[in-house]
Amino acid sequence: MRPRQAYDLDASVRHTQDGPCFICACLEGHPDYAHHRVFEDDFAVAFLARSPDAGGRELVQALGYVLIAPREHREGVIADFTPREYLRLQTVVYRVGQALEQELPTERVYVLSLGSQQGNRHVHWHVVPLPPGVPYAAQQFHFLMAEHGVMEMEPGELQELASRLRRRLMLLHEGPAD
Repeated sequence: MRPRQAYDLDASVRHTQDGPCFICACLEGHPDYAHHRVFEDDFAVAFLARSPDAGGRELVQALGYVLIAPREHREGVIADFTPREYLRLQTVVYRVGQALEQELPTERVYVLSLGSQQGNRHVHWHVVPLPPGVPYAAQQFHFLMAEHGVMEMEPGELQELASRLRRRLMLLHEGPAD
């Protein structure tokens, strides 16, 4: 695993609370919120997460960290969805997890929904592959927290991974849903 470097969490919090909805801005094509998409349809989008960085670097908490969200701005993880819509999103979550396990060395896939009415209001799910060999004390929430540093990716590396995941997801989509 690559070395982690310090991350300005306070600046990230300000960016989240003072800026536009990052998912809506990404979908609208705002250059400050560009992400590498791995899946999209008329209802949902999935993209590789990257941390905001004024220097234009691609910083990530984990290689293959994917966010999945409805295209429409919704804030209630349960209340803003019908059961059918919720399960449709969870199908995307499941397939992204499958694709990650098939494309990256993965000990476990973490799946969770985070966000707050104070920032990151747009409902989204985090699907994060834990690479093999991470010591137990550095797994789980510790692994997901930017306070423990981020990794800088090489130019083009996330784009290449996004391409691989898109191809894998197309293959999975062609197969049975069960």
